[in-house]
Amino acid sequence: MNELDRYVDQVRTPAYLFSETAFRVRAEQVREAFGPEVDLCFSIKANPFLLNALPDTFAKVEVCSPGELAICKALRIAPERILFSGVNKTPAEIREAIAYGAAVLTAESPAHFRMISEAARELQAGDPDRKVAVLLRLTAGSQFGMDKKDLKALIAERGEHPWLEITGIHYFSGTQKRKAKENLKELSRLTKLIAELEQEYGFRVRDLEYGAGLDAAYFEKSDAEAEEKELAALREIAPAVRETGENVHLTVEMGRFFAAPCGTYVTTVCDQKICEEVPYAIVDGGAHQVKYDGQLSGMLVPVIGHFSRGGEAQAWTVCGSLCTTADVICRDAELFGLKTGDRLSFHRTGAYSVTEGIALLLSRDLPAVYLVTASGELRLLRDRIETYTLNLPQGL
Repeated sequence: MNELDRYVDQVRTPAYLFSETAFRVRAEQVREAFGPEVDLCFSIKANPFLLNALPDTFAKVEVCSPGELAICKALRIAPERILFSGVNKTPAEIREAIAYGAAVLTAESPAHFRMISEAARELQAGDPDRKVAVLLRLTAGSQFGMDKKDLKALIAERGEHPWLEITGIHYFSGTQKRKAKENLKELSRLTKLIAELEQEYGFRVRDLEYGAGLDAAYFEKSDAEAEEKELAALREIAPAVRETGENVHLTVEMGRFFAAPCGTYVTTVCDQKICEEVPYAIVDGGAHQVKYDGQLSGMLVPVIGHFSRGGEAQAWTVCGSLCTTADVICRDAELFGLKTGDRLSFHRTGAYSVTEGIALLLSRDLPAVYLVTASGELRLLRDRIETYTLNLPQGL
Protein backbone atom coordinates (compact mmCIF):
# COMPACT_ATOMS: atom_id res chain seq x y z
CA MET A 1 0.00 0.00 0.00
CA ASN A 2 1.32 3.44 -0.89
CA GLU A 3 0.44 6.79 0.67
CA LEU A 4 -2.44 7.46 -1.73
CA ASP A 5 -4.11 4.07 -1.21
CA ARG A 6 -5.28 5.28 2.21
CA TYR A 7 -7.66 7.68 0.44
CA VAL A 8 -9.33 5.39 -2.11
CA ASP A 9 -12.53 5.01 -0.08
CA GLN A 10 -12.92 8.79 0.25
CA VAL A 11 -13.41 9.55 -3.44
CA ARG A 12 -16.11 8.90 -6.01
CA THR A 13 -14.64 6.75 -8.74
CA PRO A 14 -13.13 6.94 -11.23
CA ALA A 15 -10.73 9.53 -9.86
CA TYR A 16 -7.12 10.62 -9.86
CA LEU A 17 -5.16 11.12 -6.66
CA PHE A 18 -1.87 13.04 -6.71
CA SER A 19 0.63 13.38 -3.89
CA GLU A 20 2.34 16.66 -3.08
CA THR A 21 4.86 14.83 -0.89
CA ALA A 22 5.81 12.28 -3.56
CA PHE A 23 6.28 15.09 -6.10
CA ARG A 24 8.61 16.96 -3.78
CA VAL A 25 10.54 13.82 -2.88
CA ARG A 26 11.15 12.93 -6.53
CA ALA A 27 12.33 16.48 -7.30
CA GLU A 28 14.74 16.33 -4.38
CA GLN A 29 16.04 12.94 -5.50
CA VAL A 30 16.92 14.39 -8.89
CA ARG A 31 18.42 17.52 -7.32
CA GLU A 32 20.60 15.41 -5.02
CA ALA A 33 21.83 13.29 -7.95
CA PHE A 34 22.64 16.20 -10.26
CA GLY A 35 23.87 18.70 -7.68
CA PRO A 36 22.81 22.26 -6.86
CA GLU A 37 24.51 23.80 -9.90
CA VAL A 38 22.12 22.06 -12.32
CA ASP A 39 18.65 23.59 -12.53
CA LEU A 40 15.51 21.49 -12.86
CA CYS A 41 12.53 22.14 -15.14
CA PHE A 42 9.11 20.45 -14.91
CA SER A 43 7.33 19.93 -18.23
CA ILE A 44 3.74 20.62 -17.23
CA LYS A 45 2.18 18.65 -20.09
CA ALA A 46 2.88 15.56 -17.98
CA ASN A 47 0.48 16.79 -15.29
CA PRO A 48 -0.65 20.41 -14.98
CA PHE A 49 -2.46 19.62 -11.73
CA LEU A 50 0.89 19.27 -9.98
CA LEU A 51 1.44 23.00 -10.49
CA ASN A 52 -0.71 23.37 -7.37
CA ALA A 53 2.10 21.67 -5.49
CA LEU A 54 5.13 23.01 -7.39
CA PRO A 55 8.13 22.99 -5.05
CA ASP A 56 10.91 25.56 -5.14
CA THR A 57 13.22 22.76 -6.28
CA PHE A 58 12.12 23.58 -9.83
CA ALA A 59 13.75 26.65 -11.35
CA LYS A 60 11.51 26.47 -14.42
CA VAL A 61 8.36 24.99 -15.88
CA GLU A 62 8.12 24.14 -19.57
CA VAL A 63 4.97 25.48 -21.23
CA CYS A 64 4.18 24.13 -24.71
CA SER A 65 0.84 25.69 -25.70
CA PRO A 66 -1.27 28.81 -25.23
CA GLY A 67 -3.58 26.76 -23.00
CA GLU A 68 -0.72 25.80 -20.72
CA LEU A 69 0.37 29.44 -20.58
CA ALA A 70 -3.18 30.38 -19.58
CA ILE A 71 -3.02 27.80 -16.76
CA CYS A 72 0.25 29.31 -15.52
CA LYS A 73 -1.23 32.79 -15.61
CA ALA A 74 -4.36 31.66 -13.75
CA LEU A 75 -2.22 29.99 -11.06
CA ARG A 76 0.12 33.00 -10.98
CA ILE A 77 3.22 31.00 -11.80
CA ALA A 78 6.06 33.52 -11.78
CA PRO A 79 6.89 34.41 -15.41
CA GLU A 80 10.62 34.17 -14.71
CA ARG A 81 10.09 30.42 -14.20
CA ILE A 82 8.45 29.89 -17.60
CA LEU A 83 10.18 28.32 -20.59
CA PHE A 84 7.76 28.88 -23.48
CA SER A 85 8.40 26.01 -25.86
CA GLY A 86 6.59 23.84 -28.40
CA VAL A 87 5.79 23.87 -32.11
CA ASN A 88 3.20 26.01 -33.92
CA LYS A 89 3.26 29.13 -31.81
CA THR A 90 1.51 32.00 -33.57
CA PRO A 91 2.76 35.60 -33.49
CA ALA A 92 -0.12 36.49 -31.14
CA GLU A 93 0.81 33.66 -28.75
CA ILE A 94 4.48 34.67 -28.84
CA ARG A 95 3.57 38.27 -28.02
CA GLU A 96 1.39 37.10 -25.15
CA ALA A 97 4.22 35.05 -23.64
CA ILE A 98 6.66 37.93 -24.01
CA ALA A 99 4.16 40.38 -22.52
CA TYR A 100 3.64 38.09 -19.53
CA GLY A 101 7.39 38.07 -19.02
CA ALA A 102 8.28 34.46 -19.87
CA ALA A 103 11.92 33.94 -19.00
CA VAL A 104 12.91 32.36 -22.30
CA LEU A 105 11.32 31.17 -25.56
CA THR A 106 12.51 28.32 -27.75
CA ALA A 107 12.76 28.69 -31.53
CA GLU A 108 11.65 25.54 -33.35
CA SER A 109 12.63 26.62 -36.86
CA PRO A 110 14.14 29.55 -38.77
CA ALA A 111 10.63 30.85 -39.52
CA HIS A 112 9.69 30.48 -35.89
CA PHE A 113 12.84 32.36 -34.87
CA ARG A 114 11.87 35.25 -37.11
CA MET A 115 8.39 35.41 -35.59
CA ILE A 116 9.96 35.70 -32.15
CA SER A 117 12.37 38.33 -33.46
CA GLU A 118 9.55 40.43 -34.90
CA ALA A 119 7.58 40.27 -31.65
CA ALA A 120 10.69 41.23 -29.68
CA ARG A 121 11.41 44.13 -32.06
CA GLU A 122 7.90 45.48 -31.51
CA LEU A 123 8.36 45.19 -27.75
CA GLN A 124 11.71 46.99 -27.80
CA ALA A 125 10.11 49.95 -29.59
CA GLY A 126 8.33 50.74 -26.33
CA ASP A 127 11.00 49.38 -24.00
CA PRO A 128 14.45 50.00 -25.52
CA ASP A 129 16.33 48.13 -22.80
CA ARG A 130 14.27 44.94 -23.07
CA LYS A 131 15.72 41.90 -24.84
CA VAL A 132 13.96 38.58 -25.29
CA ALA A 133 15.95 35.47 -24.39
CA VAL A 134 15.81 32.67 -26.96
CA LEU A 135 17.00 29.08 -27.04
CA LEU A 136 17.55 27.47 -30.45
CA ARG A 137 16.09 24.00 -30.48
CA LEU A 138 18.30 21.35 -32.04
CA THR A 139 16.47 18.47 -33.69
CA ALA A 140 17.01 14.89 -32.65
CA GLY A 141 15.84 13.59 -36.01
CA SER A 142 12.13 14.27 -35.50
CA GLN A 143 9.74 17.08 -36.43
CA PHE A 144 10.91 19.08 -33.42
CA GLY A 145 13.65 21.68 -33.64
CA MET A 146 16.01 22.42 -36.52
CA ASP A 147 19.12 20.76 -37.87
CA LYS A 148 22.62 21.92 -37.08
CA LYS A 149 23.01 23.75 -40.38
CA ASP A 150 19.99 26.00 -39.76
CA LEU A 151 20.93 26.49 -36.13
CA LYS A 152 24.41 27.65 -37.10
CA ALA A 153 22.99 30.01 -39.72
CA LEU A 154 20.90 31.72 -37.05
CA ILE A 155 23.94 32.02 -34.81
CA ALA A 156 25.81 33.63 -37.70
CA GLU A 157 23.10 36.28 -38.22
CA ARG A 158 22.48 36.99 -34.53
CA GLY A 159 23.80 40.55 -34.89
CA GLU A 160 20.83 41.37 -37.12
CA HIS A 161 18.45 40.84 -34.19
CA PRO A 162 19.63 43.23 -31.44
CA TRP A 163 16.32 42.87 -29.57
CA LEU A 164 17.01 39.17 -29.06
CA GLU A 165 19.52 37.41 -26.87
CA ILE A 166 20.27 33.90 -28.04
CA THR A 167 21.37 32.33 -24.80
CA GLY A 168 21.87 28.75 -25.90
CA ILE A 169 20.38 25.45 -27.06
CA HIS A 170 17.33 23.38 -26.27
CA TYR A 171 17.49 19.63 -26.92
CA PHE A 172 15.02 16.82 -26.31
CA SER A 173 15.00 13.54 -28.20
CA GLY A 174 12.15 11.71 -26.48
CA THR A 175 11.00 10.06 -23.32
CA GLN A 176 11.42 6.62 -21.75
CA LYS A 177 15.14 6.21 -22.36
CA ARG A 178 15.88 2.78 -20.92
CA LYS A 179 19.66 2.85 -21.28
CA ALA A 180 22.00 5.43 -19.83
CA LYS A 181 24.23 5.27 -22.90
CA GLU A 182 21.56 7.19 -24.83
CA ASN A 183 21.87 10.15 -22.44
CA LEU A 184 25.65 9.94 -22.37
CA LYS A 185 25.80 9.99 -26.16
CA GLU A 186 23.49 13.01 -26.30
CA LEU A 187 25.44 14.99 -23.72
CA SER A 188 28.66 14.27 -25.61
CA ARG A 189 27.08 15.44 -28.87
CA LEU A 190 25.86 18.65 -27.24
CA THR A 191 29.26 19.35 -25.68
CA LYS A 192 30.90 19.03 -29.11
CA LEU A 193 28.34 21.37 -30.68
CA ILE A 194 28.92 23.96 -27.97
CA ALA A 195 32.66 23.87 -28.71
CA GLU A 196 32.00 24.18 -32.47
CA LEU A 197 29.82 27.25 -32.01
CA GLU A 198 32.49 29.02 -30.00
CA GLN A 199 35.28 28.06 -32.38
CA GLU A 200 33.42 28.86 -35.62
CA TYR A 201 31.28 31.84 -34.61
CA GLY A 202 32.76 33.15 -31.38
CA PHE A 203 29.41 32.31 -29.78
CA ARG A 204 29.48 31.14 -26.21
CA VAL A 205 26.53 28.98 -25.22
CA ARG A 206 25.40 30.23 -21.85
CA ASP A 207 22.36 27.99 -21.35
CA LEU A 208 21.69 24.38 -22.26
CA GLU A 209 18.15 23.08 -21.75
CA TYR A 210 18.31 19.30 -21.86
CA GLY A 211 15.31 16.98 -21.83
CA ALA A 212 16.75 13.85 -20.28
CA GLY A 213 13.65 11.69 -20.82
CA LEU A 214 14.53 9.14 -18.16
CA ASP A 215 12.52 5.93 -17.99
CA ALA A 216 9.53 5.70 -15.64
CA ALA A 217 9.28 2.06 -14.53
CA TYR A 218 5.61 1.11 -14.72
CA PHE A 219 5.57 -2.67 -14.78
CA GLU A 220 7.70 -3.80 -11.87
CA LYS A 221 6.30 -6.04 -9.14
CA SER A 222 6.15 -3.29 -6.53
CA ASP A 223 6.52 0.44 -6.08
CA ALA A 224 9.79 -0.15 -4.26
CA GLU A 225 11.27 -2.12 -7.18
CA ALA A 226 10.10 0.52 -9.66
CA GLU A 227 11.67 3.32 -7.65
CA GLU A 228 14.97 1.50 -7.27
CA LYS A 229 15.14 0.94 -11.03
CA GLU A 230 14.45 4.62 -11.70
CA LEU A 231 16.96 5.89 -9.16
CA ALA A 232 19.63 3.52 -10.47
CA ALA A 233 19.26 5.09 -13.93
CA LEU A 234 19.41 8.54 -12.35
CA ARG A 235 22.65 7.71 -10.56
CA GLU A 236 24.15 6.27 -13.75
CA ILE A 237 23.85 9.48 -15.76
CA ALA A 238 24.50 11.86 -12.85
CA PRO A 239 28.31 12.14 -13.32
CA ALA A 240 27.95 13.17 -16.98
CA VAL A 241 25.21 15.67 -16.11
CA ARG A 242 27.35 17.22 -13.39
CA GLU A 243 30.36 17.42 -15.70
CA THR A 244 28.29 19.11 -18.43
CA GLY A 245 26.99 21.59 -15.88
CA GLU A 246 30.54 22.67 -15.03
CA ASN A 247 30.95 24.34 -18.43
CA VAL A 248 27.49 25.70 -19.17
CA HIS A 249 24.39 26.68 -17.24
CA LEU A 250 22.53 23.38 -17.52
CA THR A 251 18.82 22.89 -16.92
CA VAL A 252 17.45 19.36 -17.02
CA GLU A 253 13.82 19.19 -18.11
CA MET A 254 11.58 16.19 -17.51
CA GLY A 255 7.89 15.57 -17.02
CA ARG A 256 7.20 11.86 -16.81
CA PHE A 257 10.11 11.01 -14.50
CA PHE A 258 9.08 13.71 -12.04
CA ALA A 259 5.34 13.06 -12.13
CA ALA A 260 4.83 9.32 -12.67
CA PRO A 261 5.37 8.16 -9.06
CA CYS A 262 3.11 10.93 -7.70
CA GLY A 263 -0.26 9.60 -8.82
CA THR A 264 -2.81 6.84 -8.38
CA TYR A 265 -5.93 6.16 -10.45
CA VAL A 266 -8.87 4.72 -8.53
CA THR A 267 -11.70 2.76 -10.12
CA THR A 268 -14.48 0.44 -8.89
CA VAL A 269 -15.33 -3.07 -10.11
CA CYS A 270 -18.88 -2.89 -11.50
CA ASP A 271 -19.30 -6.33 -13.04
CA GLN A 272 -17.59 -9.72 -13.26
CA LYS A 273 -18.00 -12.56 -15.72
CA ILE A 274 -16.22 -15.44 -17.42
CA CYS A 275 -16.24 -15.47 -21.22
CA GLU A 276 -14.77 -18.60 -22.83
CA GLU A 277 -12.84 -19.35 -19.65
CA VAL A 278 -11.38 -15.84 -19.35
CA PRO A 279 -12.36 -14.01 -16.13
CA TYR A 280 -13.26 -10.36 -16.85
CA ALA A 281 -13.65 -7.54 -14.36
CA ILE A 282 -15.48 -4.47 -15.70
CA VAL A 283 -14.59 -1.23 -13.94
CA ASP A 284 -16.18 2.22 -14.03
CA GLY A 285 -13.07 3.79 -15.56
CA GLY A 286 -11.03 2.34 -18.37
CA ALA A 287 -7.97 2.37 -20.57
CA HIS A 288 -8.94 5.86 -21.80
CA GLN A 289 -8.05 7.18 -18.33
CA VAL A 290 -5.01 5.04 -17.45
CA LYS A 291 -1.97 5.93 -19.55
CA TYR A 292 1.15 3.79 -19.15
CA ASP A 293 3.76 4.13 -21.87
CA GLY A 294 4.11 0.68 -23.42
CA GLN A 295 0.81 -0.79 -22.23
CA LEU A 296 0.69 -3.11 -25.28
CA SER A 297 -3.08 -3.70 -25.19
CA GLY A 298 -2.95 -4.51 -21.50
CA MET A 299 -0.36 -7.28 -21.80
CA LEU A 300 1.82 -5.74 -19.09
CA VAL A 301 0.52 -5.50 -15.53
CA PRO A 302 1.34 -2.41 -13.44
CA VAL A 303 1.39 -2.21 -9.66
CA ILE A 304 -2.24 -2.47 -8.49
CA GLY A 305 -3.75 -1.92 -5.08
CA HIS A 306 -6.84 -4.06 -4.33
CA PHE A 307 -9.24 -3.32 -1.49
CA SER A 308 -11.47 -6.26 -0.65
CA ARG A 309 -12.30 -8.86 1.97
CA GLY A 310 -9.53 -11.23 0.86
CA GLY A 311 -9.83 -14.69 -0.70
CA GLU A 312 -8.12 -16.86 -3.28
CA ALA A 313 -5.93 -15.49 -6.03
CA GLN A 314 -7.26 -15.43 -9.56
CA ALA A 315 -5.96 -13.89 -12.80
CA TRP A 316 -8.36 -11.25 -14.12
CA THR A 317 -8.55 -9.25 -17.31
CA VAL A 318 -9.52 -5.74 -16.20
CA CYS A 319 -11.58 -3.79 -18.74
CA GLY A 320 -13.23 -0.40 -18.71
CA SER A 321 -16.64 0.97 -19.63
CA LEU A 322 -16.06 1.85 -23.28
CA CYS A 323 -17.69 -0.03 -26.15
CA THR A 324 -14.45 -1.07 -27.78
CA THR A 325 -12.33 -4.20 -27.50
CA ALA A 326 -9.32 -1.90 -27.04
CA ASP A 327 -10.55 -0.93 -23.58
CA VAL A 328 -8.31 -3.34 -21.70
CA ILE A 329 -6.32 -1.92 -18.81
CA CYS A 330 -4.45 -5.14 -18.08
CA ARG A 331 -4.63 -8.89 -18.58
CA ASP A 332 -3.85 -11.67 -16.12
CA ALA A 333 -3.72 -9.39 -13.09
CA GLU A 334 -3.56 -11.63 -10.03
CA LEU A 335 -6.14 -10.36 -7.56
CA PHE A 336 -7.31 -12.00 -4.33
CA GLY A 337 -11.02 -12.61 -3.84
CA LEU A 338 -12.10 -9.93 -6.31
CA LYS A 339 -15.75 -8.96 -5.92
CA THR A 340 -18.08 -6.45 -7.52
CA GLY A 341 -17.84 -3.22 -5.54
CA ASP A 342 -14.11 -3.63 -4.78
CA ARG A 343 -11.84 -0.73 -5.58
CA LEU A 344 -8.62 -0.97 -7.55
CA SER A 345 -5.85 1.61 -7.50
CA PHE A 346 -3.42 1.75 -10.39
CA HIS A 347 -0.14 3.14 -9.10
CA ARG A 348 2.39 5.41 -10.81
CA THR A 349 -0.21 7.20 -12.91
CA GLY A 350 0.97 10.71 -12.06
CA ALA A 351 2.14 11.45 -15.62
CA TYR A 352 -0.07 11.84 -18.69
CA SER A 353 -3.05 9.70 -17.60
CA VAL A 354 -4.98 12.80 -16.62
CA THR A 355 -4.20 14.60 -19.90
CA GLU A 356 -3.75 11.99 -22.66
CA GLY A 357 -6.93 9.96 -22.35
CA ILE A 358 -9.64 9.64 -25.01
CA ALA A 359 -11.86 12.06 -23.16
CA LEU A 360 -14.92 12.19 -25.42
CA LEU A 361 -15.53 8.57 -26.42
CA LEU A 362 -19.03 7.51 -25.24
CA SER A 363 -19.52 10.95 -23.65
CA ARG A 364 -18.58 9.66 -20.21
CA ASP A 365 -17.66 12.06 -17.43
CA LEU A 366 -14.08 13.15 -16.88
CA PRO A 367 -12.84 11.87 -13.51
CA ALA A 368 -12.43 14.10 -10.52
CA VAL A 369 -8.88 15.09 -9.55
CA TYR A 370 -7.62 15.25 -5.97
CA LEU A 371 -4.37 16.33 -4.35
CA VAL A 372 -3.16 14.91 -1.06
CA THR A 373 -1.23 17.77 0.48
CA ALA A 374 1.95 17.49 2.49
CA SER A 375 -0.16 17.76 5.66
CA GLY A 376 -2.35 14.83 4.57
CA GLU A 377 -5.40 16.86 3.54
CA LEU A 378 -7.45 15.47 0.64
CA ARG A 379 -8.16 18.46 -1.59
CA LEU A 380 -10.48 18.45 -4.61
CA LEU A 381 -8.72 20.15 -7.55
CA ARG A 382 -11.34 19.43 -10.20
CA ASP A 383 -14.78 17.91 -9.84
CA ARG A 384 -16.24 15.46 -12.36
CA ILE A 385 -17.01 17.09 -15.70
CA GLU A 386 -19.80 16.02 -18.04
CA THR A 387 -18.60 15.69 -21.64
CA TYR A 388 -21.84 14.93 -23.45
CA THR A 389 -22.32 18.63 -24.23
CA LEU A 390 -19.11 18.56 -26.27
CA ASN A 391 -20.54 15.78 -28.45
CA LEU A 392 -23.98 17.39 -28.75
CA PRO A 393 -24.74 18.80 -32.22
CA GLN A 394 -25.56 22.50 -32.12
CA GLY A 395 -27.83 24.67 -34.23
CA LEU A 396 -30.71 22.19 -34.52
